[in-house]
Amino acid sequence: MSRIAVALVSMCLASSLQAQQDIPEYTDPLEGIAIKQGEGYQFERSSLRALNVQDPIEGFNRRIYRFNARFDDLVYLPVVNTYEWATPKFVRTGVSNVFNNLGDIPNLGNSLLQGKVQKSMRTTARLLFNTTLGVLGLFDVAEKMGLPQQREDFGQTLGFYKVPPGPYLVLPFLGPSSLRDASGQVVDWTVEDYVEFLNNREVKNNNPSLWALQAVDLRYQNDFRYGALHSPFEYDQIRYLYTKLRELQISQ
Repeated sequence: MSRIAVALVSMCLASSLQAQQDIPEYTDPLEGIAIKQGEGYQFERSSLRALNVQDPIEGFNRRIYRFNARFDDLVYLPVVNTYEWATPKFVRTGVSNVFNNLGDIPNLGNSLLQGKVQKSMRTTARLLFNTTLGVLGLFDVAEKMGLPQQREDFGQTLGFYKVPPGPYLVLPFLGPSSLRDASGQVVDWTVEDYVEFLNNREVKNNNPSLWALQAVDLRYQNDFRYGALHSPFEYDQIRYLYTKLRELQISQ
């Protein structure tokens, strides 16, 4: 985690400082809105209030959210767009497959911790097929055999054992999370490094550019775009959708 963060920070130090200076103070978007009883907008107000989740540091989270949006617009997406322009699609797909194959290690561990036998067997089969027939994960042959990747992270494992999510968090660069999920992510990255599947840690340490490549691929595989909802209440909606998505993932 720390190496990816360092790679990102090194790419955007100047722009991030400028973004922090430009961030306005947080104000409640509903504050000061006068709505008469009986008007249709009352429904929108009550609907928005229903989106609220536990967010005790909302003002700080909103600042991080705006910083992430600025960083995404000025740095991250331009780098990803350049990556797409300069690299053939089959190469990008191979890079994603390799990193996803490494990610199946924590997926397998968390499936086992939750006692999900079928998922554990499918993930084991994915690792076997993709690492051998798929040439160290370069080709996702397992998905073509009907074995798509099934993500299981330690945050889900904690939720499976009824650990509450805790306060909502917006992490720099990484986006929506919670105290439980952020802690779980640290565990997953630690496990992935500790297991050192295919000597991935040694290879990355010997080739530091691979950490930056992994950071670029992480954003490349994520279709989310800030502002795509075209709503002044995007923060509230994303917070609600993330919370409900995690509840659904834990229940499966």
